[in-house]
Amino acid sequence: MPARGGWKPPKRQQITERVSVRNLTSWAAALLAGVLLGITAAAAQTPGVTAEAIQQANLRRATSIDSDIVGNIASGTRYPVVGRSALYPWLLLADPGSGLPIGWVFRDIVTLQGDLNTVPITEAELGAVPAALPTATLPAPVAGTPTQNALATTVAPATAPPAGVYGTVLGEINIRYGPGVDYPRVGVGFAGESFQIVAYHTQFPWVQIAYPASPTGFAWVNVDLIEISGDLAGVQPISQTSFNLPTLTPTPSPVEIVASAGGAISPEFRALGDGIWERMQAARFDPATSRLGGFYLKNLQTGEALALGDGIAFSGMSLNKIAILTALYSLLDRPPDDATALTIAEAMVCSENISTNEMLAMIGDGSPYEGANRVSAFLQQIGLQRTFIFTPYANDPFITPQAPQTRLTDADQQAAQPDPFNQLTVSELGGLLDQIYQCGYSAGSPLLTTADGAFTPDECRHILNTMSYNRIGNFIESGTAAGVKVAHKHGWIEDTHGDAAVVFSPGGAYIFVIALHNPDYLEFSESEPIVEESARMVYNFFNPDAPLDAVRPPDVDGTCNLLASPVVVEMQQVEASG
Repeated sequence: MPARGGWKPPKRQQITERVSVRNLTSWAAALLAGVLLGITAAAAQTPGVTAEAIQQANLRRATSIDSDIVGNIASGTRYPVVGRSALYPWLLLADPGSGLPIGWVFRDIVTLQGDLNTVPITEAELGAVPAALPTATLPAPVAGTPTQNALATTVAPATAPPAGVYGTVLGEINIRYGPGVDYPRVGVGFAGESFQIVAYHTQFPWVQIAYPASPTGFAWVNVDLIEISGDLAGVQPISQTSFNLPTLTPTPSPVEIVASAGGAISPEFRALGDGIWERMQAARFDPATSRLGGFYLKNLQTGEALALGDGIAFSGMSLNKIAILTALYSLLDRPPDDATALTIAEAMVCSENISTNEMLAMIGDGSPYEGANRVSAFLQQIGLQRTFIFTPYANDPFITPQAPQTRLTDADQQAAQPDPFNQLTVSELGGLLDQIYQCGYSAGSPLLTTADGAFTPDECRHILNTMSYNRIGNFIESGTAAGVKVAHKHGWIEDTHGDAAVVFSPGGAYIFVIALHNPDYLEFSESEPIVEESARMVYNFFNPDAPLDAVRPPDVDGTCNLLASPVVVEMQQVEASG
């Protein structure tokens, strides 16, 4: 896993395919060719207006839910908007490759990018769909990879709903107070759930369902996100267009107090945690859904600590290399020799997986698998029950794969689809950093007591000093002022990104750990702003007299040159710098 500034793994092919447009020539002949070509030509002069399904959405032949479905789209792909209706809230989308129109979508179930006012107005209706053009279908929900299924539990099939009109959820959806995405969410529906439909809206493609969790006992879902059984004509029609939300008791913040100073936590620190949560929620990283995030924040001066998603197990990624390094130091009785120091630097500074596996082999008397088992046992010894690693890191041609073990914990090991053999929680990883910091800079760390005298304060300072040479030019670093010591380890896999740091800021030291997960694939364009702006919020809280006005741009290149770095020499010094 390269660790250099701005580097990101290549984007894999989207899981959700674009709408199938086979036999395009014959279909185009069935369209209102002149009108649609005019739309395409006009749209070509106004680039940049695109739409992406909020989750999934049907494409229809015309601006009506009674119109034929010609395909569907899902989140993850942006489609050019080549037309808009002047009469109804519908948008005409085009194929991103050919630019030809492919269908109408209801505006409320997509997110827009660009100025919609620049898109030409049209009421054009696509011609009849020929038999050669199959309607695109939604894939079945993916339960996870074979390794992820190692921890899956069996879910009994849903029973058939009683007689009446019901909607069965096709995929994860938001359930809203009113018939539109501008109304607040009152719940989340998951694939296979069924809800009784009690009414339909006469103007918008939304139906009202019985939903006890709503303030009124009713809520709304979009018809394109459910499969309806029964006759909608048998339920009540509603034409009301305004649904005023009653005054509610504010929803408690999901941010939890993990530790406090003298039994209390300052309102300012609490507001900081809530602000990070609000930023994550605005970006649709919500622990109530499958697209979620978590963070841990500790003020190392006061002892106050907050966490979001404390009980969620995330894939350990390269963040768990912190645990491996700490376990290795528990075995050292002197500073590392040249070869060991170089291996550590390659693993922690350059994030090389093969070097990380060499560290595991050192811990495991030559076996990286045994080394991983011993790291997990070490973590349990110092009180971390939800964090473990049982396998070496992948893509290592020098290791013969073995069948690893795993562990069931009291964390939620389903929500973030964590690697069954490499897991952490944000609070436990933050707690490990706290133990390392306290070991190096105070006398209250379990590393100095529970670990049977395996650590000295200098060794703990060496661990943090080595981590401070990890420079990637983004994530927590970008939300911290230049020149500030950031002892951290980043990590990312296809669906999860994270960073964990001890920041030695002028206004005080603190710990910040953050992890974000999106099923199937997480874009860096989505994760980077959240991590970096959240890190900047934290830095400015501790440094109000010299705040960081904006996230810093990357200031390192894409290489990792240890020959020019003093990290190897500093590791071999008896006393750690800093």
